[in-house]
Amino acid sequence: MTEKTPPTHETSHKHEEPKTEKDLPMSKPVKEEVVEEKKEKKEKKAKIVKKELAVARSNGLHISLKHAMYISRFIRGKTVDVAMADLRQVIAFKRAVPFKGEIPHRKGPMMSGRYPITAAGEFITTLRALRGNILVNGLELDKAVITTSNPSWASRPMRRGGTHGKRVNLLIEAREPQEKKHG
Repeated sequence: MTEKTPPTHETSHKHEEPKTEKDLPMSKPVKEEVVEEKKEKKEKKAKIVKKELAVARSNGLHISLKHAMYISRFIRGKTVDVAMADLRQVIAFKRAVPFKGEIPHRKGPMMSGRYPITAAGEFITTLRALRGNILVNGLELDKAVITTSNPSWASRPMRRGGTHGKRVNLLIEAREPQEKKHG
């Protein structure tokens, strides 16, 4: 009778000590490169070039051109922060945008108006971009006034039954008002 002894397996996960520099094969000694001192150049500070105007564009907004026209008239002549605050009030039904035509009268100093919520939201996103461009262009945020707000037709996608969807391109410009010189 032969007795079978269980095979002994050496464990492959023995703990090995990290190799030291002496155990590593000889490598080429690293030559320390001599760093030559260069002549100091005059450092020019990056100056922000102040531009006359800041521009923000949005293409293909899903809003009505009529709403965009009346909101543009509503925000023109205001600073960006004031215009954004007014449009937030429009979204909250606290303030109406003045419209013309056979539209019901609203509270406040206007004849008739509406609350174009979706269009006001799209304008707020474009005004955020304009605020960033004002800061980048070196204009003062408190003094820059919206001078141009120009909505126009974008390409209108076809819908079922031959109708067209509504799309608007929007261009908003802001400038600092120039002081008039009396002379």
